[in-house]
Amino acid sequence: MEDNNNILSLLEGYTLDNADDIAQGIAADFRKRRIEKNLTRDQVAEKSGVAVSNIVRFEQKGLISLKNLIGLAMALGYTAEMKGIFAQPKYNTMEELQQIRKNMNKKKAHKV
Repeated sequence: MEDNNNILSLLEGYTLDNADDIAQGIAADFRKRRIEKNLTRDQVAEKSGVAVSNIVRFEQKGLISLKNLIGLAMALGYTAEMKGIFAQPKYNTMEELQQIRKNMNKKKAHKV
């Protein structure tokens, strides 16, 4: 019975990712990093070229354009992380890996 309780306690905190949750998490992480660097929203806006109102909306609701997100990342020193977001292929199965290898030099995808 004790093992069942441990498994249930692990599952209670587990939820599937969705875009809104990921955006909120990124926004929360951004805010933490901004505060750790002792930067105000105004200072980040000046460094990034992103309006303070957009920074507020991002931190509160997780909403931001890709261009503004890149600007904020650059202002906080996360340029390499942004540039590398899709740099490496990702796969979950051997079939996916084989498909990736097969398509590596293609310029566009085709319907199957």
